[in-house]
Amino acid sequence: MDRYKIFNGKVITPAGIINNGCVLVEGDKILEVTDRNIEFSGATDIDAGGKYISPGFIDIHVHGGGGHDFMDNTLEAFLGIAQTHARYGTTALTPTTLSCEKADLLKTLELYELADKQNTGGAQFIGIHIEGPYFAMSQRGAQDPRYIREPVEAEYKEILSASKHIKRWSAAPEVNGALAFGEYMTANNVLAAIAHTDAIYEDVIKAYEKGFTHATHFYSCMSGVTRRNAFRYAGVIESAYLIDGMTVEIIADGRHLPAPLLKLVHKIKGTENIALITDAMRAAGMPPGESILGSLKDGLPVIVEDDVAKLPDRSSFAGSVATADRLVRNMVQLSELPLIDAVKMATETPARIMKVDDTMGSLEAGKLANIIIFDEDITIDTTMINGKIIYVNNAGVPVSA
Repeated sequence: MDRYKIFNGKVITPAGIINNGCVLVEGDKILEVTDRNIEFSGATDIDAGGKYISPGFIDIHVHGGGGHDFMDNTLEAFLGIAQTHARYGTTALTPTTLSCEKADLLKTLELYELADKQNTGGAQFIGIHIEGPYFAMSQRGAQDPRYIREPVEAEYKEILSASKHIKRWSAAPEVNGALAFGEYMTANNVLAAIAHTDAIYEDVIKAYEKGFTHATHFYSCMSGVTRRNAFRYAGVIESAYLIDGMTVEIIADGRHLPAPLLKLVHKIKGTENIALITDAMRAAGMPPGESILGSLKDGLPVIVEDDVAKLPDRSSFAGSVATADRLVRNMVQLSELPLIDAVKMATETPARIMKVDDTMGSLEAGKLANIIIFDEDITIDTTMINGKIIYVNNAGVPVSA
């Protein structure tokens, strides 16, 4: 059983930051977190060099990276995405689909099963997030309009029965059949999330009662205040602010939401209710230029420029090219938040939203040894997943037996 002692670092814990802290790892679990550099016989020593020792980032909405998309429906894509994001501090992620043909979606579910068993060199998978196709056409964004439709009971029941790994499904709560859909998801322990929607407050309240407790890529492709027959109505944005129990996720890439909105979301919802997500597509971790959103077979062409993916006519963003380190960095630099809050929104909060906080999301004895080391600029030096060192950068932290 492998043993590691990670010492001489600033350990980020739920109770605060421990200066000159030490984390002991045995097998795939954290054995102890302490403020002393204690002896740990037979362990490999990792000197953090005064840098931060943090729980690994958890990305609950990611489509791709490293030139791959989960909907390429290849083992290479699944494993390549996991490896790419691990280099940027992500130790767990939720593979996310796009609106597509049912047959393609079923293939993705099938590949998840295979890839999950072989994924030993990248961020671990913690369940599938189905995004679409039950959306409002008016808020489709970069979702392919060929596949957008209303919920069909027989269809979503068939899909849900095809895989035990579906943990989240995003839909527009105002479309016909969505409330029954949300109720069915909740009854089957699948997180129903609001997305690509023109709902008003009255719709959202009904949906919340049926299990829609989370807002997907908050602000993106969702309604704000609107006027109908001269009367103003609160949209999904205002609804999420008003409903204390509703959690949100934000693409903190500095493009989808500028600094004032990042600050506003945090001011109202707070650290405990915000998950940082990349919503990364295949161009994450790749140079700018032309790319494809969705599968190579029939995905949408996009162009990557200004640190974001756009539709070719520049009418809409088409997913981000962010990695998790950038999200945390932006919350510190753009939102002027303490590092511990920014890290919590990338670790503890998403773990709780996805109901995996019993095994990950914080550095505590008994939890999985998903640990990263980074400097003041959130540049990742080391990524450890399930007690195995997955990545050390070229300038890296020395590892000695």
